[in-house]
Amino acid sequence: MIKRDAYLNRIRPFMNKDLVKVITGIRRCGKSVMLKIIQQELQKNGVPADSILSYNFESMSLSHLCTAAALYQDVIARAQKLTGRIYLFFDEIQEVDQWEKAVNSFRADLDCDIYITGSNSKLLSGELATYLAGRYVEFVIYPFSFREFVELVHETQPDRAPADCFSQYIRYGGMPYLWELNYQDGPVRQYLLDLYNAVELKDIVRRKQIRDVGFLERVLAYVMANIGNTFSATTISKYMKSEGRKVSPETVLNYLHAGSEAFLFYPVKRQDLVGKRILSVQEKYYIADHGIRNAVIGGNERDINLILENIVFLELKRRGYDITVGKAGEKEIDFVAQRQSERIYIQVTYLLASEETIEREFGAYRNIRDNYPKYVLSLDEFDLSRDGIIHMNIRDFLLRQ
Repeated sequence: MIKRDAYLNRIRPFMNKDLVKVITGIRRCGKSVMLKIIQQELQKNGVPADSILSYNFESMSLSHLCTAAALYQDVIARAQKLTGRIYLFFDEIQEVDQWEKAVNSFRADLDCDIYITGSNSKLLSGELATYLAGRYVEFVIYPFSFREFVELVHETQPDRAPADCFSQYIRYGGMPYLWELNYQDGPVRQYLLDLYNAVELKDIVRRKQIRDVGFLERVLAYVMANIGNTFSATTISKYMKSEGRKVSPETVLNYLHAGSEAFLFYPVKRQDLVGKRILSVQEKYYIADHGIRNAVIGGNERDINLILENIVFLELKRRGYDITVGKAGEKEIDFVAQRQSERIYIQVTYLLASEETIEREFGAYRNIRDNYPKYVLSLDEFDLSRDGIIHMNIRDFLLRQ
């Protein structure tokens, strides 16, 4: 079990504080393991194991506790047998009807420290979330980064080269459980397909009460095929019409939002770097794990430019950056990444194999006059930095702290 220190370091300052710790992310990305890591940390710091009450609402054994009233009664009954502060862990809390009422009551009635996980980004945006307004802090968990992937591989294969690890990472992605499957093609594909179906059915179809599942699947497949490309709901609507399916842009937009709420996709807005405004049309979308894409529609090696861009995007998200796509005149910057007062610009490409490619990637920065760091990332082994623009191998960028 990888400790995932980057996440733990962010959570530590809030442990034993009167704020609900909310851990979100796509299904099976490691949220449950993160709860176990936090519990281990608490016990290491002297918290008795008996003071930790843990509930996993994906288990049928807890189906009788999936209302706020039933959960409240069970926790209170268990807490009355304990002394001192108790630590409450609720995994996949969205399965509990009106869970916010129960959690807020625990805060009022018990000396407790609360941690919850959920697989929907709207977990705290509904009417009931007003019970927790200003009383929670959220942490998004992502599948394994390439650095975590290499760390795991090196536990059993310490001499394996990063380039070899990266080839495997491109194909399979970073879902943690794949390690248990020894990265065998058949079992990995089956697992990722099952994961995709669980997200689609449980977190999108059931939650949004979608009736036309076939059309939803076509929209999701379109987005997966076009990660990193700019498009709009109208673009997809016109495409579906050409395929003989008439559907409104509003319906498409609802499906796109549902995919994003389930953490399957991340939308990225475009920013006019000259006019300094966010553009309202033609977003880009990136998938939460490129291994899922390979299992569902295939072609990760064929679409290597898109996959590399997706990998870099997720790495920037892990590092806490807010990301937009930059537009500078006729040029487009893949990523404008902002973190407090820090800003970096990033171009991603497979190889700088021709002067035309070099000019396209480095020339994208020609109209940007500020002094923030500007990067071109590729899989070239030689440093081709020029004109103050930093060129790095993508693997080196992903592996650095």
